[in-house]
Amino acid sequence: MATELHETIFMAKQERHKNLFLNYRNLIQFPVELLKDEGLQFLERLYMKRNSLTTLPDNLAQKLPNLIELYLHSNNIVIVPQAIGNLARLQSLDLSNNALQLLCPEVGRLRSLRHLRLSNNHLKSLPAEIGDLQELETLDVSMNQLISLPDRLHRCVSLQNLTADRNHLSHFPRQICWLHRLNQLSMAANRLTFLPLDLGRSRELQFVFVDNNVDLKGLPSFLYNKVIGCSGCGVSARVSEAGLGEVLGEALSEALVGLPAEVKVVGTGTDNVVPLEELAMRTLHRMYSQRPTDLSLLPPIALPKSLLDLLQFPLGHCHRCSQAMFTIIYPKLFPLRETALAGVHRRTTVSFVAYCCSSCCLRTFDLQG
Repeated sequence: MATELHETIFMAKQERHKNLFLNYRNLIQFPVELLKDEGLQFLERLYMKRNSLTTLPDNLAQKLPNLIELYLHSNNIVIVPQAIGNLARLQSLDLSNNALQLLCPEVGRLRSLRHLRLSNNHLKSLPAEIGDLQELETLDVSMNQLISLPDRLHRCVSLQNLTADRNHLSHFPRQICWLHRLNQLSMAANRLTFLPLDLGRSRELQFVFVDNNVDLKGLPSFLYNKVIGCSGCGVSARVSEAGLGEVLGEALSEALVGLPAEVKVVGTGTDNVVPLEELAMRTLHRMYSQRPTDLSLLPPIALPKSLLDLLQFPLGHCHRCSQAMFTIIYPKLFPLRETALAGVHRRTTVSFVAYCCSSCCLRTFDLQG
């Protein structure tokens, strides 16, 4: 086996191969032949699936500087060296089915990276620097132990496909709704209780899968005309928020469990006056929207940082008129079983929820209109 491996690498060097296949070789360490002398300066694609590697060499980028694709699926890799960030041309990195417990921040230096696959590892968190990958189109972090996603993920402006199935996520950043190229989002089999108000507002997002989040009982009404997967959702018995059940009704209050902390008021159709704080935030937001590049250009009004953050990323936008919302919502329930989608989604008890900005929009909103 060693002789055959040596000959394969020797031929690749002699004939200046751009692709090298070293799958199923029972390798327990990275072949030194790949790193000798000047390495393989011309190699663009390296396939090392289903071996027994536990780590990668620190000089990988020095010896294989022109790598575009690196496939390390199904090894025993525990740690990725910081030097991985030096692979300036790398576009595809597959580390799925390994033993990763930590992903180094230097992965954020892979500015050409378009596809990152990290499924079936032991990751409990992701570095914030993933948000620096502005060319990233595909991110798969399914089957890990993640309890949250990076707040800076919305900076991955090219992201089209995000898969985070089978983790421990109870929520995800509403900033993800600002990923205007995102076409498919899959977060099945997590612990989600609530979805961001704006999820589905982007026309580009067409596929949303949240199956088997047993505590999830409400879907933003923006998802009504999307391809959604929600089987196994809403099947758990859950205690409603204190007081909400009496005011809003049991079904609606259950759909609102997990509301963001910024929501200070849940309005009803009889509330005809919008609170002053909300009106002030809407006014400031309009001023900020006219000057989106510099928050310092806003009037010198002392606001808490939490409210300043809200100016940039509101809770959501009215499902009736698109008015930005900050501290109050007016929700309206549409049980899925009473919609035209009832025959498609059988094993679920979820409802669509329209989030409106005023009692007027609440009264006039029509899910199918």
